[in-house]
Formats: sequence, structure tokens, C-alpha cells
Amino acid sequence: MTTSITRALARAGHVWVGLYALSAAFITYFCMYAFRKPLTAATYEGVEGWGFLLDFKIAMVIAQVLGYAASKLIGVKVVTEASETHRPWMILGFILTAWVGLILFAVLPGNWKIAAIFLSGLPLGMIWGLVFAYLEGRRMSEILGAGLCASFIVSSGAVKAVGRALIVDYGLPELWMPAATGALFLPLLAVSVWLLAQTPPPDAKDVAERVKRQPMFKPERAAFLAVTGVGLLMLVVAYIVLTALRDFRDNFAVELWGALGFGDTPSIFALSELPVAGVVLVLFGLTALIKNNRSAVLTYHWMIMAGAIIIAGVTFAFQAGYMDPVWWMIAVGAGVYMGYVPYNAVLADRLTAALRLPGNAAFFMYVADASGYGGSVALMLIKNFMSLNLDWLSFFNLVCYVSAAVVLVTTFSSYLWFRFRVFRTQPAQNLEMHTISTIAAPPVNQNG
Repeated sequence: MTTSITRALARAGHVWVGLYALSAAFITYFCMYAFRKPLTAATYEGVEGWGFLLDFKIAMVIAQVLGYAASKLIGVKVVTEASETHRPWMILGFILTAWVGLILFAVLPGNWKIAAIFLSGLPLGMIWGLVFAYLEGRRMSEILGAGLCASFIVSSGAVKAVGRALIVDYGLPELWMPAATGALFLPLLAVSVWLLAQTPPPDAKDVAERVKRQPMFKPERAAFLAVTGVGLLMLVVAYIVLTALRDFRDNFAVELWGALGFGDTPSIFALSELPVAGVVLVLFGLTALIKNNRSAVLTYHWMIMAGAIIIAGVTFAFQAGYMDPVWWMIAVGAGVYMGYVPYNAVLADRLTAALRLPGNAAFFMYVADASGYGGSVALMLIKNFMSLNLDWLSFFNLVCYVSAAVVLVTTFSSYLWFRFRVFRTQPAQNLEMHTISTIAAPPVNQNG
């Protein structure tokens, strides 16, 4: 979409384009979280018509996550192939569909509420890739990606604080709170999506440094998988674990903060995430200084491993009585997002540029995401049926240790694969020629 705003930004230069795109993308994704995360700001005890052994809130969160995971699988095709013209309408249409699901959650009888939540989660998983498409492939993509990731770190706590306040301070029934919270953000969402659609595409220097981004169809996706191999598999395993830990901390924040003595303090949900967002912004913004795309990919591996060490270290300090509970929750969040954020933005963008394969960053992100939410569901089922009567806090401590160990092993394995197998044995120009021959070469005529 070319408008006077688009032309003016293009003349202003890539820094102003980046700041504009990040602002619009940040607000858009922040608003999307108002349709996803307020759901978890209530406990939903004693819901009428629910008679299953599985706790209602756990069942509800699983339904949303399953919808989200299915959305990621759909997004492997839909988002990677989406054209620039269709993106804004897809964003608005998907979020409005999710809002309808939240309204149905409030009005349908007990068991059907779970189906409504699945419907609500089903379109939302495609929003990230559609929004990030406006930020990828630019010289500033690390800063833009980190800024966008800060939106879901901050917004998760902020929209839960809004939802919790609607219940605690205004007496709104728990079942209507998610839809009401989403309604509050609808006008701002519409404006931010319109502004986002005015973003100019990457300029010539962006393309030279980060490779031109384009829709990614089946041959391009196959070529990407052929090159990344075992390294991609190890990264996906690490992401499954990180997603499970991140979602558990996020979805059951009410229970965890309650166990720590802060259950009736709505502001704690937002305030505790601000330092985490600050760490992520600074850390990943600094990686923009790394010009070599392959060096950046390997650096992100080390940052993911460092995050795992932080998770285990601060959990031990908390259990030993050396760390305040609030700062422990903040530090665990920082460690989690040090590992989680690269997958959602900077690692995918840099890996695409490093391999010089035709396509976009959405494919890698959606392969990882589609797998990651399976781990989230598994962890919630373990908590409900196999936790050996551990309370929320004890179970979370155990999960922190196990997650840190798995992430360390798998990420280091991926580092070795890319460092010594992909990057050392296949120079960039060979990767590019391999891709061209895989995608574009005509079939051999066996009859001469």
C-alpha cells in the first residue's frame, strides 16, 4: 500500500522507517494480547456445568493453546505465503474472530466454553508472523524484533492487570472479563493496523545486507529444511521446553503470585514484567552491532544457553533464601525471555539472511511455534495428573531446573551443528547456489 505517509517515510530514511514500523507493530501486537491473555487473570472456580476431573482453568488454557498450536500449523502455509496487500485485513479479521470466541465463552454452557476458547485461540497464532513481516529484512531488524518482543512481555502483564482490575475493582463477572478487556482495545487496534499498513518496504541497502524477503512456497520451505537439518531439530526441542516454561509462568501467574503472597495485587502482573522487557530490549538491541549474520546466529545460541543458566541459578538462590521472591520471578522471566525472544524475531531473521535462502523468517518461527505449544499442553497435563501433590510453587521450581538442563544440552548441540557442519563446510555462495539449483533447475530429460 503506497500512500503519502509511505512516501514521506521512505524519503526520511531507514531509521525513521524503523521507528515508525516498530511503534505501529508494538501497539498492534499489544492490542492482540488483550484478546489472548486476560483469560488467565481469573481462577474460574465453581463453573456451572463442568464435571470433569481436569481442572476447568487448566482445560481452558489447554484449549486455547491447542487452538494457538493449530494456528501455527496453519500459519506455516498461510502466513509464509501472505501478500503485503492482504496482511492488514488478515490481522483484523483474525482478531475479531478471536473476540467472537471470547463472547461465546461468556454465554455458552459449561462444557461448550472450552470449544469457544479453542475458537478464540485458533486465529491468534497467525498474528505474530503477519506483524513481524513489516519488520524483518532490515538493517535494524534486531532492534525492531526486540522491541516487538517487548510488546508481548509487557502486554501480557498489562492486559492481565486490566482484566484483574475489572474483576477486583469493578465487580465484572469472571466469564465476561476476557471479552470486555478485548473490547477496550478494539479502537486502538484498528488505528494501529492502518498505520502499520503504511510502512515502506525494506530499501536497497536492507536487501543487500539481509536478503530480499518474499512469499515462501513449498519448494523454498523444503530447501530450508534440507540445509538446516539436525540443527533446526535441536533448536525446536529447546523451544518446546522454553515455550512450556514461559506459558506456565504466564498462564498461572495468578496462582504463582498468590503462593508468593501477591495474589490480590493486580499491578504486580505489569510491574514485574517491565524490568524483563528492559533487559531484552538492551540485550538484543546490542546484537544489531554484529554485522556478520552467521556470527549473530551463533551469538544467539550462547544467549539462549546463558538464559538457561540464569533460570537454574536464580531458582537455587530463591530456594536457599538468598533472593527475594519478586526479584526471583523477574530474574526467571529474564532468563526465559533471553531464550524465547530469539526464536520469535532476531534468530529467524538472521538465520534467513545467513543461509541466503529465498523466503522469509516466518517459516522458521512457525515450525518452532507449532511444536512449542505441544510442550505447553504436556506440562499442564503433567501438573494436573502427575505432579505428585506438589503445590504450584514447588512444581514451578522443579520445571525451572529440568527446563534449564534440556535447553542447555539441545542448544549446544545446535550450536555445534551450525558452527561446524553448516557454516564451516558450506560457504554462503554455495548455499545460495544449492538453493537455486534445488528450486529452479528444470528436470532432466531422461530420453535425451
